[in-house]
Order: sequence, then structure tokens, then C-alpha cells
Amino acid sequence: MYNLAVMLEDSARAVPDRAAVVLGEQRLSYAELDTEARRVAGLLRARGIRPGDKVALSCPNLPWFPIVYYGILKAGAVVVPLNVLLKGREIAYHLADSGAKAYFCFEGSAELPLGQEGFSGFEQTPGCEHFFLIMADAASSESPVPGAESLGAALADQRGDVDTVPTEADDTAVILYTSGTTGRPKGAELSHANMAFNALACHKLFGEAEHDVHLVTLPLFHSFGQTVQMNAGLSARATLVLLPRFQAADALALMRRHSVTFFAGVPTMYWALLGEDSSADTDTDTASADAERIAAHLRTAVSGGAALPVEIHRRFGERFGVTVREGYGLSETSPVATFSPRGEAVRPGSIGRPIWGVEVALIAEDWSPVGGPDAVGEIAVRGHNVMKGYHGRPDATAEVIRDGWFRTGDLARRDADGWYYIVDRAKDLIIRGGFNVYPREIEEVLHTHPAVSTAAVIGVPHERHGEEIKACVVRAPGAALTEDELVAWCKETMASYKYPRLVEFRDALPTNATGKILKRALRDAPAS
Repeated sequence: MYNLAVMLEDSARAVPDRAAVVLGEQRLSYAELDTEARRVAGLLRARGIRPGDKVALSCPNLPWFPIVYYGILKAGAVVVPLNVLLKGREIAYHLADSGAKAYFCFEGSAELPLGQEGFSGFEQTPGCEHFFLIMADAASSESPVPGAESLGAALADQRGDVDTVPTEADDTAVILYTSGTTGRPKGAELSHANMAFNALACHKLFGEAEHDVHLVTLPLFHSFGQTVQMNAGLSARATLVLLPRFQAADALALMRRHSVTFFAGVPTMYWALLGEDSSADTDTDTASADAERIAAHLRTAVSGGAALPVEIHRRFGERFGVTVREGYGLSETSPVATFSPRGEAVRPGSIGRPIWGVEVALIAEDWSPVGGPDAVGEIAVRGHNVMKGYHGRPDATAEVIRDGWFRTGDLARRDADGWYYIVDRAKDLIIRGGFNVYPREIEEVLHTHPAVSTAAVIGVPHERHGEEIKACVVRAPGAALTEDELVAWCKETMASYKYPRLVEFRDALPTNATGKILKRALRDAPAS
């Protein structure tokens, strides 16, 4: 059997009583987590879900995420994790595009009514047959969303000894949606082997401890947290301390309380941790003692998603006694492709070298190799981590995969020692706070506003988020649309990490001879 669920099952046999996940006062042992996942698998089978069927999951960092995730895998089905910030219209697109037959969705909160948005998306997707509402009170059987079925009630008569369905190494395990390089989000199909090998490769990258304790602030629906912390962590018999919403003060408190040994984050998180640590207490001795308590246990710090500033490298190392190591990858590469090697001095600004079992090359537009130290080319990746392809999009797959090589769209250089350095991102992809945002999708939504004639979306530098989303807009004739009005409309229409916070109205957008909008000119030129 080559099912990714072995990441959990092997540890449940070896350390059944060890805490697998912790959330506040709630603790689930490995045996309990595995049993609950088997109940979910039994529920799916009872509802007619068969091996290879797609099952979507919208859930923040709660114990329910790994329970449902591994339950879907145990049923032989394919997990489709969705960003919890998506709106109903966006959810409907993902459900339909993936062909999901069932959907597990957390109820959310008054501020983020995920359950309502999820059920709205479900109702817009005729092919999705089952909707299970994950409730904060797992014992409750009464759904607060009219028409939605409570997962607690659905699981009431399910047993915890359901066998895992055998799968093949090349069977699809997970579909991760990514903005990619063109058009609407595409689903990267990742096999059981893709995901398992990438998780196991993390053990070589970070070294194995007798009992690691992870602080999981990265969203588990994203490939970074999913592979590097959940799959790799549980397979290494670690304890995962979950933090559903990142707040620097909460993160530092949990690191002290649980003697955290492993932290992974995006640069904005490191920036926030340092800021909170230096300002939280006017008593210098107390603040120093708190940092020393964290440093006494923290052995691994990992950063990804964007380049970590050299100053953050230095300050974090001085404050918490550990060197932050950076890596690089994409959803299409499961995700880790390169990493700063353990046992070697970190080179700030570098994404490291290829990980075990993976090749990296720099190529030109025509796929020919780019040679020589410090020559710039597009990163191409080949190895066990490269996706099967984009779900239902053979043409898009053919554009980026050739002879096993996946072209990433990112430009980099390689030094004489084989360390890689990102130079630029191809196309116009924006990375805001570690989330990928593709401008074309935002532009398509903006064009549906009656007062917008045309629009172009760009990323602009931002101290905290890395990049902020800016919309350059030409109003429709006679329209009196204001910046505040358009931002408010976007906030209601798009996920919170996508909508533009900045709007610049222009008389016209710069174009080349063929009429293509020149986004570089928008970034460089003053408003007109």
C-alpha cells in the first residue's frame, strides 16, 4: 500500500499515547487522531464516495483538519484543500473545477462566516453531493447553517476501525490550487509518492529529534504547512501545536508554554515575532528571559514564501539562538525543491541547493540550458516532487512540463558552489504575506463593476506583507467612483488576501504598440 495516510498510521502504532495535535487545552493522541480519521473514512464510504473521488476541505488550523485530511486519504479519495478566506463564488469554482463529490467546511465565526460561504458555494455546484459542516462544538448535532449537515451528527454511528483503502504510488492524493502563471486558479495534482517523498525528504533537511514540538501557524491548506509540518511532522512522531490565526504575541506565548523546537513561517511572521518580542515588555530583563526560554528549546527555524531580509536573519539568530534556513518550492513541486543544507553556513538571500532526489536547472525560454555561474535563467525542477499535471488541463500541463522537467516561471542565478538565488518572478504574480495572488483574476472581477472601464493590478512593495495589491483603474465615462467605495466593493467580492487595498485612478493605462498594458510602466511612472 502506498497511501499517504501511512504518515499518521505508522506513528499511531509506534507512539499511540503521544500527543499528536494540541489546540489550547484540547489534546489528541496519535491513537485518537487515527481513530477519528478512520471514522471519517467510514462516513465517506457509507455516503458512496469511492477511491479516486475528489473531496474538498475548508478548515483553519484545528484538529479537524488532519482528522478529515487523513480520513479522506484512508477512504482512497483525493483531498482538495481550499483557502478558508474564499467567498461563495470562489468556492463554487473550485468545487466544480475539481469535480468534488463531497465538501467538509468549518462553520467559521461571526467575523468570518465560512460555513455560510461554503454552503453557498456548495449549492452552486450540482455535482457536489454531500456537505458536512464542521462545528466548533463537535458534540452538537444542530447545524447553524440551514440545510447543512453537522459532521458531528453524521459521524455518530461510524466506527473507528475502518481499514485504509490501498492506493498506488502514482494515484492522486491531493489537488492543490495555485494561481500558476495564467488565468484562473489551476489544480496541481500531486500523487501519494509526490507528497510522501517530499515529507520524508524534510527529515533529511531538518534532522530528526526524539520528540519535536512544532508550532503550526502556517495554514494547513497551503502546501508549505501541509508538507513541512503536518505530513513531515506527524511521520516523525512530533507534536503539532496549532495556532488557527497568527498573532505574534500568541505565537511567542505558545513557544514558551510548549517548549517548541520547530518553527516554520513566512518572512512577515519573523518580522512580527521580532517586533512583538522587542515591544511586549518594558522590563528588559523579563523580555530577555522570555527569549532565552524559547531559545533553550528551539532547534529549527524555517522560512519560505519570499526572500527573508538579511537583517531579519541576523536579528532572529541573535534573539532566539537559531539560524533561520530558507527554501524554495511551489505547490506544483509538493512543495520543497531547494533548501539551505543542514551542517553548512547559511548564505542570506539564497534558497539553497536542490533537496535529496531533486534536480534543478536554469533554462531559457526555449528550454535550452543556461550555463555559467551567476547567469540568470528560469528555474526548472525534476524529481519525485514534480506534480502529475494540472487537473483537467492537459494543454496547461504541456506548457510547463517536458521530459519530467517542470518550468517554474521564476528567474534565478546559481553561484559557483551550486547555491541558487531568486532574481525575479516571471509574469506578474504577486506574493502578499506568503499568499500567491494572480492579477488577472482580480482584474476580471474589477471589470464586472459598472463604474470601471478598465483596470490593471500590480504588486507594490510593503514593509509587512512583502507586497501589497494595487489596482490602477480607469473609470467608466461619467462615473464618480471613489477609492473607498471600490475597496469596500472588492472586500465584499474577494477573499481578504486578494482584494486591492490601494486604488489609483488614471485617465488611461500605458500600453505598447499592440495594446498590451505595460505593468512595469505602472510601477515606475507617477499617476497621470
